[in-house]
Amino acid sequence: MTVTANELAGFLCRQLQNTYPDGHDNLTSIAAALPTALERTQYCVTRVKPWRAGFDPLVSSQYATFLYFLSHEVGMNLGDTATATRLFLLNKALHALELFYEVALPDVFMLSHTPGLVFAKASYGNQLLIHQGCTVGRKVGGERPVLEARVVLFPNAMVIGNCHVRANTVLAPGVCLVDTDTPGDCYVLQGPEGPIFKPARREIWRDYFVDT
Repeated sequence: MTVTANELAGFLCRQLQNTYPDGHDNLTSIAAALPTALERTQYCVTRVKPWRAGFDPLVSSQYATFLYFLSHEVGMNLGDTATATRLFLLNKALHALELFYEVALPDVFMLSHTPGLVFAKASYGNQLLIHQGCTVGRKVGGERPVLEARVVLFPNAMVIGNCHVRANTVLAPGVCLVDTDTPGDCYVLQGPEGPIFKPARREIWRDYFVDT
């Protein structure tokens, strides 16, 4: 799907008005933030191997990525928290993910499938790959995870609390890390008594990302 920036802004504002018909003026901030959001989206998607053709609003994971970048730009850089919140809620309604505009995701990441994703205000490294059903969350008391670069979370993996997930860590489906660090360059499997760390045989992130 090829659209101009003006067409995309109009399309998006109609979505917002249909979903939240409260008369709020979304267009002013969206028009101001759109060039930067599109630039960030294009930079991100063209560094994801399956998406190298560029941004397509009809690819749902790419559209979710765009809505995140736009909400972040509107809320954090323009200070329009009302519009940013509506963009966050639209993204949640369309794609079934919890990704608030205050969360600071890296320049390059891939939402493989969006349903069930939950992102806390953690620290995220570049070239993050996250699949459906995954949670990055904080514990009561405020401890938040740190994810270094090139971390891969397969479906239904969880990273909760005071975790330092070092570079090139791969969490197998269903792995749950709570207040647990990883050594990096490893696969993490779920054992009967907790996570099991095995040396990485290869760098799985290279299947998905252009080396930058």
